[in-house]
Amino acid sequence: MSSPVRPVDLNYGLDDVPKPLPSLGLGIQHVLTMFGATVAVPLILGPAMNMPPDDLAILVSSVMICSGIATFIQVRFGTRLPIIQGVSFAFLGPFFAIIAATAAQGGEVTMQYIAGAIIAGAVLEMVLGYTGLFGKLRRFITPVVIGPVIALIGLALFESGAPMAGGNWWFGALTIVAALTFVLILAPRLRLFSLFPILLAVLVAYLTAWFFSAIGVLDESNPAYISFDAVGDAPWIRNLVIEDGGIFLPWGWPQFSAGFILATLAGYLASMIESYGDYHVISRAAGAGDPTEKQISRGIGAEGAGCVATGLFGGFASTSYTENVGLVAMTKVASRRVVYIAAGFLIVLGLVAKFGAVVATIPSPIVGGLYCTLFGLIASIGISNLTRADMSSQRNLLIVGFILFMGLSVPAYFENVTIEISWADWLGDAITTVGSTGMAVAAIFGLILDNVVPGTDEERGLTHLDDTRGPVGEAPDTDDGTAGT
Repeated sequence: MSSPVRPVDLNYGLDDVPKPLPSLGLGIQHVLTMFGATVAVPLILGPAMNMPPDDLAILVSSVMICSGIATFIQVRFGTRLPIIQGVSFAFLGPFFAIIAATAAQGGEVTMQYIAGAIIAGAVLEMVLGYTGLFGKLRRFITPVVIGPVIALIGLALFESGAPMAGGNWWFGALTIVAALTFVLILAPRLRLFSLFPILLAVLVAYLTAWFFSAIGVLDESNPAYISFDAVGDAPWIRNLVIEDGGIFLPWGWPQFSAGFILATLAGYLASMIESYGDYHVISRAAGAGDPTEKQISRGIGAEGAGCVATGLFGGFASTSYTENVGLVAMTKVASRRVVYIAAGFLIVLGLVAKFGAVVATIPSPIVGGLYCTLFGLIASIGISNLTRADMSSQRNLLIVGFILFMGLSVPAYFENVTIEISWADWLGDAITTVGSTGMAVAAIFGLILDNVVPGTDEERGLTHLDDTRGPVGEAPDTDDGTAGT
C-alpha cells in the first residue's frame, strides 16, 4: 500500500494528454535534459576502442535509439511512471575492463562482447525483477556497500581525465570552467543553466573550437581541431540492414564471456539500486505516493528488457535518469504522453545518421574536460550515500575504507597478472576480468563483509533504503519542487 504523500499541484498528471505543441516542447525538454550524459558515454568509450569517426557516429546513433526503446518499454510495461531511460555511467568500469581485454581484436569485436555481457546481465535483472526477488534481496545491499561501489565508477577512471583534456588544455580547461560556472554560479539564478549545465558547457567549448578551426588558428594536427568531412560523407538515414553498421546488431552477433558477464553484474547492481530510489522519487513527484512492490518489480524487470534491446541494437546498458526525475518535480508535468514523445524523438534522432556524425566531431580535449567534471561528481554522489549509514561506527569505517582501497588496489595488481587455470580457462579469465574491475571487487568484498559482520539496521543504513543516490545525479528534493544538480 502506498504511504501518505503531500498532495502535488501538477500541471499535467500521469494520464493527462497535453495539446500537441506543448507535448512536443515538453518531450524535447526531456531529451535535452538527458542529452549531455547520454552522449558523454559513447564519446568516452568510443575513443577508448579506437573507433574511427564513422563508427563513433553509428555508436552515438545506436545509443539514442536504445534509450528511446528502453524508455518506451519502461513507461508502457514497467512502472508506468514518467521515467526516461538512458545510458548508465555505472557500467563504465566493466566496459573499460572488456575494452582492455579485447583491444587487439578491434572495436567491433569489443562491442560484441559488451553486447553479450549486457544481454546476459539483463536476463538476470529481468528474473530478479519479475519474480520479485530483488525486493527480498534489497536489504542485503546497504549504503555501506553501494556508496563505495558508485564512488569507484568515478575514481577508477582518474587516469583518463587530465591526460585527455591535456591534448589541448585551453579547450579542456574551458569545458571544466564553463561547467563549474554554470553549475555552481549560474544554475541557482537562471533555470536554463540548472537544466542543461553540461550540455551548455560542451556547446560553449565546441563552438569556440569550431571558430578557431574555421579561421585557421587550429590545424588538423591539433586534438581540438573540428572537421566536418565525416558529416558530409554520412548518409541522412541510418542503414536499415542487419549487421554491417545497420540498426539491428550493428556490430555483429553478441559474444559471451563468463568473466565479462560477472564484471558487468557490478554495474547492474548499482543500476538497480539507483532505479529503486528513482521509482520512489518519481512516484511521489507524480502524486502517486510510494510505488507498490509489484510496480517496483515490473520496473526492474522492464529495465532488464530494455537492456536486452540495447544489446541487440548496438548501445550500452540503460537505467533510469535522475536528471529527468528532477525535471518532472520542477515542471510538475508527469504526463506519460510527454515521455512517449521524448522516446519517439530519441529514436528519430538515432535514425538520422548525420546527427551521430555531428556529435562524433566533438574533440577529445572537450571530452576530457567532461571526464574531469563528471567523474569527480559521480564519486562524491557515491560517497554521499554513506550519510545514510552511521559513519561514526568503527564497523562501517573499516568496511568502507577496506572495500574502497581494494577496489583501487586489486585492479592495479591484475594489470600485470593473468590467472591461468589449466582445467578451466573460462574460470581463469573470469577471475582476471572481475579482479580488473574496481566496482566488482568492491561489490564482492562489501556484500560479504557488510552481511557477515554484525550491525544494526540503523548502523547499516537500512532505514533509508528509498533515498539511494545513483551515478547519474542526485535525487531531487520533491518537497519543494526543486531538483539536485
